[in-house]
Amino acid sequence: MQDEEWMIAALALAEEAQAVGEVPVGAVLVADGQIIGRGSNRPITASDPTAHAEILALQAAATARQNYRLPDATLYVTLEPCTMCFGAMIHARIKRLVFAALEPKAGAVVSHPVTAAVSFNHTISVTHGVLAAHAGSLLSDFFTSRREASRHEAN
Repeated sequence: MQDEEWMIAALALAEEAQAVGEVPVGAVLVADGQIIGRGSNRPITASDPTAHAEILALQAAATARQNYRLPDATLYVTLEPCTMCFGAMIHARIKRLVFAALEPKAGAVVSHPVTAAVSFNHTISVTHGVLAAHAGSLLSDFFTSRREASRHEAN
C-alpha cells in the first residue's frame, strides 16, 4: 500500500511533465518515510539529454543530503528506467527501485536488463507494476495526442 502512495506522488510529477510537453515520467526518492528528491522529465525544456525524471530526483536528493550516496533510499518512477538512469541509481547505491510501466524499447531493468550482461558492484531490489495501468495510460494518451497533432500539422 505504501508503494502505491509514493507512486501517486510520482504520477503527479509525470502529469507536470506532460503539461509542459515532455514525456510524462515522474520520480520521487524516498527515505525515512519522506520524499527527499523529486523529478519530472525535462530533456526538451532544459535542452539536456540527461534531464530524465530519475536523474533529477537523484540530484535533488543528493543535494539535500549533501551526499552522492543514498543507500537507504527507494526510487519510485512511473516508467522503467533506461540504462543511464539505472547506472546513476547504482552509483548512488539506492536500496530499492519501484516502477510502474514497462518500457519495452529502452527499459534497462526488466525489458532489457543490463545486469544480464554486466556485473555491478551494487544490487538494487526491484519491484515493478505498481499502478502500471495509470502510468501506461498517461504515456499512451501522450503519444496518441502527439501523433494526432503531427497528422494535423501535415495536412
